[in-house]
Amino acid sequence: MLKGKTVILGITGSIAAYKMANVASMLKKLHCNVEVIMTKNAVNFINPITFETLTGNKCLIDTFDRNFQFQVEHISLAKRADLLMVAPASANIIGKLANGIADDMLTTTALACTCQKIIAPAMNTNMYLNPIVQDNMKRLQNYGFEMVEAASGHLACGDSGIGKLPEEKLLVEHIVRSIAREKDMKGMKVLVSAGATMEAIDPVRYITNHSTGKMGYAIASAAIARGAKVTLVSGPTELKPPMYAETINVTSAMEISESGKAMKYYALEDFNLQITKELLRGLAQNIIIEIPSQNSD
Repeated sequence: MLKGKTVILGITGSIAAYKMANVASMLKKLHCNVEVIMTKNAVNFINPITFETLTGNKCLIDTFDRNFQFQVEHISLAKRADLLMVAPASANIIGKLANGIADDMLTTTALACTCQKIIAPAMNTNMYLNPIVQDNMKRLQNYGFEMVEAASGHLACGDSGIGKLPEEKLLVEHIVRSIAREKDMKGMKVLVSAGATMEAIDPVRYITNHSTGKMGYAIASAAIARGAKVTLVSGPTELKPPMYAETINVTSAMEISESGKAMKYYALEDFNLQITKELLRGLAQNIIIEIPSQNSD
């Protein structure tokens, strides 16, 4: 899926640094070339040899490391990168990048990168909610960085609240969505229905079917990967909705017509029907409903 792509993982001094070993492994299984840059503080939490073993590439730490090929390392690496993800991103690294400070291998490479950059913060709740940190994150967003919202839960310091690094699978999903496919559906709005409906006969009995929703969810995921804005109307299913999809949960077909949720902003005649053959690899034909771009939200 990520064959031929190069992803830089920037790892800072946080207890959550251990999670990135699994992220690196998951990316390698997707045939991605993974380069890892660690700050000096990150080395206190996880050994660079771990990443070198998992990725097959030298883990970079020191800007002035003499054991390198004859090239300006942070510039050549920045040119090769398809995506840079800094995770876990400490308050320190966020502040440095937001203010253009480049004083180590990670910050110099990040500022030299012209590819998409994703920041996944991880820190104590009070630090995360500090107005200065929040302002720095907003500033990075204004500069084109994508911010991954921190998760909530029990933190290493003993507190409970927001500030956890999201799970590894979620981080990989962010990367896959960003670079796995060309964004040839950017600007399109896609409506996908998936899963079974349950039509009540009486308060006890109902009529349904064996639909699992897997096909519709796969189509929604593929459309999102290609840059489309997706609305997913889902019947009861055990599947997890794709990231970035606006999911509308319904039980019966009647709910759709009565609530008008799926047609919240658009009339049916506003939709154009388009047949796309290669939306999903291995599927012969999929039906995509596109809303013309002139009809804005």
